[in-house]
Amino acid sequence: MTRLFAKLRRTALMMVGMPDYDGYVGHMQAHHPGAPVMTRTQFFRERQEARYGGKKGGKCC
Repeated sequence: MTRLFAKLRRTALMMVGMPDYDGYVGHMQAHHPGAPVMTRTQFFRERQEARYGGKKGGKCC
């Protein structure tokens, strides 16, 4: 039941545009064990910049 709740939570967060930090950390530990892991704040900012353009001046219209 806990796994189902976690999956539903991740799905709901993705639907509203919130990135999955815990999934990112798990991926980094499993596939890139020696690489540095971003903090939650760094991860969130990087995902926001990737989605909305950030410093590259993403434009809506």
